[in-house]
Amino acid sequence: MSSTTGQFLIQRPRFNHVYLQNNSFHLPKQVLFPVLPLISNFPGPVSSISQFGSSEILVCKCASQKFSGSFETDPDQEYGPEQNQMVKQKKASILEILKQSNSILPHVVLASTILALVYPPSFTWFTSRYYAPALGFLMFAVGVNSSEKDFIEAFKRPDAIFAGYVGQFVVKPLLGYIFGMIAVTVFGLPTPLGAGIMLVSCVSGAQLSNYATFLTDPPLAPLSIVMTSLSTATAVFVTPMLSLLLIGKRLPVDVMGMVSSILQIVIAPIAAGLLLNRLFPHLCEAIRPFLPSLSVLDTAFCVGAPLAININSVLSPFGLTVSLLVVAFHLSAFIAGYFLSGSVFHKAPDVKALQRTLSFETGMQSSLLALALANRFFQDPLVGVPPALSTVIMSLMGFSLVMLWAKKNE
Repeated sequence: MSSTTGQFLIQRPRFNHVYLQNNSFHLPKQVLFPVLPLISNFPGPVSSISQFGSSEILVCKCASQKFSGSFETDPDQEYGPEQNQMVKQKKASILEILKQSNSILPHVVLASTILALVYPPSFTWFTSRYYAPALGFLMFAVGVNSSEKDFIEAFKRPDAIFAGYVGQFVVKPLLGYIFGMIAVTVFGLPTPLGAGIMLVSCVSGAQLSNYATFLTDPPLAPLSIVMTSLSTATAVFVTPMLSLLLIGKRLPVDVMGMVSSILQIVIAPIAAGLLLNRLFPHLCEAIRPFLPSLSVLDTAFCVGAPLAININSVLSPFGLTVSLLVVAFHLSAFIAGYFLSGSVFHKAPDVKALQRTLSFETGMQSSLLALALANRFFQDPLVGVPPALSTVIMSLMGFSLVMLWAKKNE
């Protein structure tokens, strides 16, 4: 007989009558000690002895492997379902590990930074031609995990969109100008380095901010995407104007090239993800667990490559000073975005989520675009050093906040 647990009731008027009932031996107190040897002969252990009501009845629970004699046997049980359940649990644990890959993103970004510094050839093959597809993949991952309804809801919050735009093109350029001037006047760094810091502050929002928002507050990811798309779309006009105002030199921008970049990096991948989610939901369910780990790897390349390519300038005598200035610039932008939005939207039901979203929008910008503009439109290579450092520092700081805020949400 298969493993089972039985309850046997021995009543005082009929001590020789034993039958199964609810996992216990019921024994009269008077015959407890005479019957204990009988109990000990059962193949299973006695788990407990307790008394119910009066002193007449005692209950002894035991678990037995096999019973023989007059006891009725249960049909054999198959362990197939249990084994299947174990297999399912193992598969579920693997999928859970894949889904939780985002939690190690700051560590991966830090590791890629160290690797780029120690062994630059590990990332130098990842040239600028891979940046657009790499960032586009992150947007595709966001699109797969969103729906068109999310974006419709995002447009119902014009005040938040406007606040994000102000943070991107008013607060951040002001901070960039301040730290650029500090670099030149206080630390005596070459003017091109100060111009590089200002250039970083003049570009549009970073697509990584959308991914960071998605990791901390998924419902607000569409709002972040709308903010970034709006700043990117208008950057063709705003970036040259701000560059002229802050740097004092007109910065020509390839309008058609930037429109093409917007389509490749933001619009097309998100649209593809949304369309795939609508037409092939089962396929999206199958690939969704693998997107976090692939996105982490993708982000590591986007961070390590600019640093490895510009390693000589970064390791120059002024590299540490520029790094500290870029850290101070981004830290100020994150803090300003968080607290200014908190004061404006303090009555909003999701004020904390809005603060985190606008902090990402203000503190993170398209440093890769700034690097491309520096390499294309400025003859002095030093202008490209702050954007290269910004790519790494912005990612490290942003995804460290992701790890911190995501844990608080959990």
